[in-house]
Amino acid sequence: MSGKKVYVEVHLRVDEEGRNHPESITFKTAKKYNIDKVTDVRRACAMKVGGTAMRYTVKIGSKTTYLFEDKGKWFVEAAEG
Repeated sequence: MSGKKVYVEVHLRVDEEGRNHPESITFKTAKKYNIDKVTDVRRACAMKVGGTAMRYTVKIGSKTTYLFEDKGKWFVEAAEG
């Protein structure tokens, strides 16, 4: 594994069936990214940091990245360094 978990604040909408729909990610630096689209949601391994969690594949602008939710805490994978 070659990364670390970076915990983020996530603004989300919860639909009438209880499903989460993340709308933006905010880092501790106050940098905010709006999520344009969620393309996939599944339980999956966080390959760079280990463990499994709910993995949201999200599009932010032209970039596709993963956002993870584990027991109510949200994180992204960042390169170690």
